Amino acid sequence: MSDTTPPVFRPFADASAVQTIGGLSLENGPDRIAVHGSLDLTRDRAGLDRARTLQAAVNAIVAALAQADLPEAVPETTKSAETVKNPFA
Repeated sequence: MSDTTPPVFRPFADASAVQTIGGLSLENGPDRIAVHGSLDLTRDRAGLDRARTLQAAVNAIVAALAQADLPEAVPETTKSAETVKNPFA
């Protein structure tokens, strides 16, 4: 019998890990976790499994935040737009 338990999501541990639950992606980063997509929680065993996986991920995020010495806010890191020559002109 094989173990089908998904790997543990370790919030804020690295900048490359992504956990996917259905069509929902949790992208890890050192100072933020980006959540993209959508997730259908159907009223069946598969829906229950997805809900439990989502719950475990959110619980891990909350626990990581609760045990950290947090600043008031993380500075936004946006890149300014760069103008490039039109390759089709």
